[in-house]
Amino acid sequence: MPYHNARISHLNDPVTQHMRTGPAVVRADQTVGEAIAASRSSPPSGRIIYFYAVDAHGCLEGVVPTRRLLLSSESTAIRDIMVTNVITIPCSATVLDACEFFLLYRLLAFPILDEGRRILGVVDVDLYTNELADLDRREDTDDLFQLIGVHFRESQQRSSLLAFQSRFPWLIANIIGGLVAAFLTGVFQRELEKALSLALFIPVVLALAESVAIQSVSLTLQVLHSRQPTLKSIIRMLRVESMTGILLGSTSAVIVAFVSFLWLHDMTLMACLLSGIAGRVVCASIIGAAIPNILKLVHREPQVAAGPIALAATDMTTLVIYLLFARWLLS
Repeated sequence: MPYHNARISHLNDPVTQHMRTGPAVVRADQTVGEAIAASRSSPPSGRIIYFYAVDAHGCLEGVVPTRRLLLSSESTAIRDIMVTNVITIPCSATVLDACEFFLLYRLLAFPILDEGRRILGVVDVDLYTNELADLDRREDTDDLFQLIGVHFRESQQRSSLLAFQSRFPWLIANIIGGLVAAFLTGVFQRELEKALSLALFIPVVLALAESVAIQSVSLTLQVLHSRQPTLKSIIRMLRVESMTGILLGSTSAVIVAFVSFLWLHDMTLMACLLSGIAGRVVCASIIGAAIPNILKLVHREPQVAAGPIALAATDMTTLVIYLLFARWLLS
């Protein structure tokens, strides 16, 4: 099973597999003195303790705040000090559902109930913090490698041949992109000879487009971690990315064009950079968001392939747009 799928399936585990049994249970018809004595004779397990009040059949009736239990007189009935509005988690919930409960309600523990409202166990905040720390640690490491076309697990292979077989196929996309870029530079050689300053800014143009593309790929992979793309979600994502690309491209274009004019005093170059960078960054944003979705739809692993393919496509598209703008302005 792929590493990513194993991680998602863990979050989809039934919460009952991770609950703690033996919660602190008191009878609603007991007095405070009786409840404390019963708890002392049979101490509850766990670091975080809530006292849950149940009826004669073991069904949950309320929760007793520890402060009330300790400060009330021993003759006070548990029913008189318990809170009846209890946030509970059904036994059908998953680990991911339980984590959402901790985010929404900010409590330290929740009881797990069956269909008859009987307490099966308790999950406490340790489950949430452990899952969060584990996911952050694994995702940060794995996604870094996925963007360059290899899984973290594969990067640790001791066999050089196996490592080569897993990593080289995705470098072909970059090789093709580089060769096409070289070909395009030759096709537009006349424009470059006419305005050598255009060549000076090709690294800046490519770096901007590639950075935006990788940002889009990374953000899209995060979205696709736990859901299957649909046509509606893809259109919405591309619309948002295109608007973001317009803002990023326009701002970057103004800065680069202004610096180029201060340096070379070339209005044609300034116009080319100003008009072209915005369009190139928009294309990079769309490519970075589209490639992972397309790969996911055709049942390929976007985590491995999206980075190299998006970079190659961005390089080719960027050079074409940049040099076409140059040809139009110089004609």
